[in-house]
Amino acid sequence: MTEEPEVTTISEKGQIVIPLVIRKELGIKPKTKFLVYGRGDTVILKKLELPDLKKEWDDIFQMMDKKEIKISDKEVQKEISEIRKKE
Repeated sequence: MTEEPEVTTISEKGQIVIPLVIRKELGIKPKTKFLVYGRGDTVILKKLELPDLKKEWDDIFQMMDKKEIKISDKEVQKEISEIRKKE
């Protein structure tokens, strides 16, 4: 963990540079998403970890195979469409 604080400056467009040492330490790459919190004179950035959807789907299909539940692609697409309508 970085021992000393790093200093950065905000641009006219509201952009800040996260120092390289911190980006490397936290594995921050271009397109990384953050949650941003602000209170008083403090701003906190929290790296947003997105779930591994492929792993989640693989787990679901493995569970279905074990229970011998058979669902057609058409049924899956119907359920996805229904959920998207609710969002």
